[in-house]
Amino acid sequence: MHYQRIALYIFKKIGKLITLLVAVSILSFTLISLSPIDPVRSYIGADMTRVGPEQRENIAEYWGLNESKVQKFLNWGSHLLQGDLGTSLLYRSPVTAIIAERFLASLALMGLAWVFSGLFGFLIGSIAGMKEGTWIDRIIKGYCYTLASTPAFWLGLLLVMIFSVSLGWFPIGLGTPAGVLAGDVSLLERLRHLFLPTLTLSIVGVANVALHTRQKLIEVLNSDYIRYANAKGEHGFKLFLRHGIKNIALPAISLHFASFGELFGGAVLTEQVFSYPGLGQAVVQAGLGGDIPLLLGIVLFMTIFVFIGNLIADILYKVIDPRIRKGDF
Repeated sequence: MHYQRIALYIFKKIGKLITLLVAVSILSFTLISLSPIDPVRSYIGADMTRVGPEQRENIAEYWGLNESKVQKFLNWGSHLLQGDLGTSLLYRSPVTAIIAERFLASLALMGLAWVFSGLFGFLIGSIAGMKEGTWIDRIIKGYCYTLASTPAFWLGLLLVMIFSVSLGWFPIGLGTPAGVLAGDVSLLERLRHLFLPTLTLSIVGVANVALHTRQKLIEVLNSDYIRYANAKGEHGFKLFLRHGIKNIALPAISLHFASFGELFGGAVLTEQVFSYPGLGQAVVQAGLGGDIPLLLGIVLFMTIFVFIGNLIADILYKVIDPRIRKGDF
C-alpha cells in the first residue's frame, strides 16, 4: 500500500509536469508570435542591405517562417516529441547543443550562488534569531529588507564600478579573457571571471533564507521544550547546537530549493550585466532576435529545472511535517 502511494505520487507529479510544459509551450509560442521582431532581419544581421527580396523570401521559406502560426507550432511540437528542439537562427547550431553548452556555464554560476547565499543566509538568520530584539537583530533585518528590494542588475553594476573599474581587482565581464581560447584558460582565471557574478547573485538570494531562518528559530526558542532546556541550564550557542539547528536547517533547505525560479531570474539579469555566456544571456538574445526554436527550448528546459527544485522542496516539506505527507506517501 505504501509503495502504491509513492507510485501514485510520482505519476501525479509527472502528469503535472507534462501539463505545465504544454501550457508553457503554448503561452510562450503565442507571445513570441506576437513579437514585432523580424526573424529574417535578425538572422541576416548587418548584411541586410545586401540581401534582396528574393533571398529574404528563400530564407523565410527555408526556416518555415511563411507558414501559419498554428502550423509552425504543430511542426515544432512534432519535432519536439522526437527529441529535436530545432536549430537556432542566431547561432546556426542545434538548440540542444547550445543549451548543453550554456547550461554548464550557468550551472557553475547558479550553483555557487545558491550554496553561498544559503549558507550566509542561514548564518545571519540564526544570529538574528538568537539575538531577537537586539541591535544585531535590527541591523540584520534592515540589511535583508534592503537586499530584498535591490535589483540584481543595479547591484551588479555597482560591484563592477567598485571592484573592476575603480580598484581593478576583477575583470569587468565575460566568462574567460577576450581573445584567449577556452582550453588555454586556467581554473584561477575562470574563478576570477566568475567571482563578481556569483557575488551579485549570492547577495540577492540571501534575504529570503535569512528572514525565514530567523522566524523559524524564534518560534523554536519560544517553544515549551526550549523553556525546559533553559531551566536545566542550557543557554546560548550550546542551546542552538542541541535544539535549534536541527529544527531550522531542513525548512531553510526546503525554502532554498523552492527558490530555483528566482535564482534563474536573477541569473538572467546578472549574466546580462557581466556579459557572462550562460543560458540567461542566451534567452535574452533569443528573445531580442526572434529566435523561436532557441527561446522555446530554453523556456522548456528552465521549466523542468524550476519544477525539479519545487519537487525537491515539496518532498522535504513532507519529510519535515507528517501532516503534509499524509495521503501522499
